[in-house]
Amino acid sequence: MDAHPILVTGATGLVGRALADALDVIPLPRQDRGGDAPWWEPAAGRLHDRGRRFGAVVHLAGAGVADRRWTEAWKREVMDSRVQGSRTLVSWLRGLPPAERPGVLVSASAVGFYGDRGDEELPEDAPPGVGFLAEVCQAWEDEVRPAEALGVRVVRLRIGIVLSARGGALGRMLPAFRLGGGGPMGSGRQWFPWVHLQDVVGVIRHALATPTMAGAHNVVSPGIVRQRDFATALGRALHRPAVLPVPAAALKLAMGAELAEQALLASTRAVPRALLADPGFRFRFPDLDAALSDLVG
Repeated sequence: MDAHPILVTGATGLVGRALADALDVIPLPRQDRGGDAPWWEPAAGRLHDRGRRFGAVVHLAGAGVADRRWTEAWKREVMDSRVQGSRTLVSWLRGLPPAERPGVLVSASAVGFYGDRGDEELPEDAPPGVGFLAEVCQAWEDEVRPAEALGVRVVRLRIGIVLSARGGALGRMLPAFRLGGGGPMGSGRQWFPWVHLQDVVGVIRHALATPTMAGAHNVVSPGIVRQRDFATALGRALHRPAVLPVPAAALKLAMGAELAEQALLASTRAVPRALLADPGFRFRFPDLDAALSDLVG
């Protein structure tokens, strides 16, 4: 890996904070903190690098998809935060002398790229799906692709549902499950493409250090399960029953139909084919029971 530091967008998010615990990184905030600290204004298309050089960029920034109900205004924010941020990064790279460009851009995307596909297995070469989330992920990835023409190695990580004791999806589930009120969502038959936070960090570190790694990679556990089986496993890890289903109608009422259908009830059977074929990478938590034991046991 290049000896110059790693620049990270979205460094205050779930994955960004975990990455900062594992590596010495330079965050890219939206406020000017003075001195030689870089900052950016993605909506304005400006990145202020203070004349510093970076060996790599990890791009994680984007408004939280499920942070609020999907009004048209919030959907624009979700899309624009990813498109404008990615476009600003590539524009900044284009403006640097070739010898000063970071060697690699590791950019987040999500398994929402594939949409709701039932039981279809979805390796990295599967076509994109339909729906707002699929459109966001396609636009996100399309905006970072031009960096390849600049001589920058681009790795696009289609990340699944990240499990962490710090929060995220698991954090939102735990209160109900700890009270014995957890259970499957909707039919529970939908595939639940989970991945342990430590494995997400491991994939990013591997991408930074592996010159041959490029293109799309599904960052999901090889042991993904249906949502009802995930609920059962979480109840088992907490020694609580997990048999109270949450009807699809209730989820749609609480969150809005479009968000519930695409983020909670959609079935995405993503397969990490590229990572499993990579002899230099191994999942630390390929098994759900072991992952949940580590996080909540």
